[in-house]
Amino acid sequence: MIEQIRLDKVKWLHILYPSDEDYNLLINEYHFHPLDIEDCKTRAQRSKIDIYDDYYFLILHFPYFDKVNRFIKVKEIKIFWGEDFIITIGSAHWVIRDLFEELRRQISDGNIEEDLPSSDKLLYRILESLMKETQVILQRTDTEIDLISKEMFSRNAEKIIEKISITRKNVILLNTTFKPQLRLFHKFESGEVKGFVEDMEEYWGNILDYYQKNWDMIEDDGELLEGLSKTFDSMQANRTNEIMKMLTFISTTLLPLTFITGLYGMNVALPFGENPFAFSMIIGIMLLIVIFLILFFKRKRWM
Repeated sequence: MIEQIRLDKVKWLHILYPSDEDYNLLINEYHFHPLDIEDCKTRAQRSKIDIYDDYYFLILHFPYFDKVNRFIKVKEIKIFWGEDFIITIGSAHWVIRDLFEELRRQISDGNIEEDLPSSDKLLYRILESLMKETQVILQRTDTEIDLISKEMFSRNAEKIIEKISITRKNVILLNTTFKPQLRLFHKFESGEVKGFVEDMEEYWGNILDYYQKNWDMIEDDGELLEGLSKTFDSMQANRTNEIMKMLTFISTTLLPLTFITGLYGMNVALPFGENPFAFSMIIGIMLLIVIFLILFFKRKRWM
């Protein structure tokens, strides 16, 4: 189904679930390259910008947050960009859908708040909205990392391990999504992607600034999370060592006591066997052994 809005001289077509008939229309009316149409039909394409004489074809990837599973996922965005049109294909990112609906509402109300006189400005508006939403997701990731750093000293290790695993998976996904696209957005600022109107250099530079800032945040989050993970591993290893020290002390203390009690449990003649105070004397000896071992361990700084 093709939905369409018109902004001054610019058309925005949004094709949510394109059919073969829709694809044929794009080929016959807009003369798009058949390989671009094939890319629209296929999912999991690599990010790219194809440059033609009269249009550009963009495949980009931007994250969104799955609130149910707490994981970040990636949406593939396919855009045809011509002098007087923008065409978005497929179940695009919800930010694009919301922007499309908002502009359609403004047109219906006769109160267009957006100043979008060209397809370049409309594309800029789409990319800017995606960049801002990405910043919101990255801020959420920063918040998760802050919570991990505050909860690291708690005793709930399983909960911290789960949070570190989820956040690390999210950061890795962001890294693998954004790193290949950095080169593509440099094409806007370098002039390789010229667009169709003049005086867009500052706008494209702003998009690159957005993207570079997001990429820097992703790198910082990755390094910070790696440091927190190593710190947590060290803390867990230290706690394990403390537990082993205590178990070693208990075992060392019980060994001579067990020997004494086992020896006197034998049905043979032993020292103090006939003494009426034998029980108290043996208990006293055992207490002295415990005190000696405690002092010995403390002197060696083993406890």
